[in-house]
Amino acid sequence: MRKSYFAVLGSAAVLTASYAQQTGITVEEYEPKSTLVVPRTEITRAKYPFVDVHLHVADKPDQLLKTMDSLNMRVMVTSFVRGGFGETLKKRIDSLRAASPDRFVVFGNIDYKGLDDPDYRDRAASQVEKDIQAGSRGLKVWKDFGMMLKDKDGKRIAVDDPRFDKVFEVCGKYKIPVLIHTADPKQFWEPMDKYNERWLDLKLHPNRARTGEPTWDTLIAEQHRLFAKHPRTIFINAHLGWLGYDLGRLSALLDRLPNVYVELAATIVELGRQPRAARAFFTKYQDRVLFGKDTWRAEEYANYFRTVETGDEYFDHERKYQGIWKIYGMELPDAVLRKLYYRNALKVVPGISRDLFPAN
Repeated sequence: MRKSYFAVLGSAAVLTASYAQQTGITVEEYEPKSTLVVPRTEITRAKYPFVDVHLHVADKPDQLLKTMDSLNMRVMVTSFVRGGFGETLKKRIDSLRAASPDRFVVFGNIDYKGLDDPDYRDRAASQVEKDIQAGSRGLKVWKDFGMMLKDKDGKRIAVDDPRFDKVFEVCGKYKIPVLIHTADPKQFWEPMDKYNERWLDLKLHPNRARTGEPTWDTLIAEQHRLFAKHPRTIFINAHLGWLGYDLGRLSALLDRLPNVYVELAATIVELGRQPRAARAFFTKYQDRVLFGKDTWRAEEYANYFRTVETGDEYFDHERKYQGIWKIYGMELPDAVLRKLYYRNALKVVPGISRDLFPAN
């Protein structure tokens, strides 16, 4: 006897449901293999020698040098996330100089001890000055600045709090850059719902979700006021200032504040989904963008090189949870690549040997 159409359809539905239940695939596990046939550039080494201005690694320098050579990284700028000042900082500077006198550059940190003391402003600035004299070539400011620092009464200390003014004045005096990381991706402050682009990131890392004060807009506004308050100090806005999703707004910031530069750590996911707009941005602001990676995972550099150097289409960025989409290469012109990779760093970071890089 022939089964009715609806009986067959019902059986198929049961089988489909049963299969789905058996496989148990979740969005975290879903890794479809693209069938799109497009040119693919295998690239593991940067086209030009480069400076990475944003790293936090210093152990086993001999091994680091071998990896740097394989990537064509000529100079590594490294820093502590926090606590990098005084004797701790000097030990790291001396250790890396012993391994190689010109391949490593170290940035110091602000000493936050005694924030409420009457002499804190002078003491903190004096420590930064001593660290510069000991070999520090920049100041690294992490996201606890503005988000987590509190005074003795438990009140949050803003990014542009005046107690740090003398610190940034010292940086301006000695012409050392301030690499500053403020806030996190804006999506971390948005509801974790089906509209949030970083939903998977928040699901896998629930501690990244932000609620209440300070808001993302508050932190970014404070940061921009800080930049404007110290026009003679060079600021390198880490992670494109978390404005990679809105290059028009980032452009307006750079137009308004000539002392601000940006670096692209952890933003390939944003740039690669808007390759034409990103290429136009990098071309227009080619004198203001530096190369940075932040996390020391040597295998991930290839994705950065591929994104800035090639015109490849529809490929994976390094961490799926940062955005469930494919990215495209910007195919930057050689003149722009040279500035991104090393020329701008030579201009902004003091003490890097020009002999390590091409003359042109």
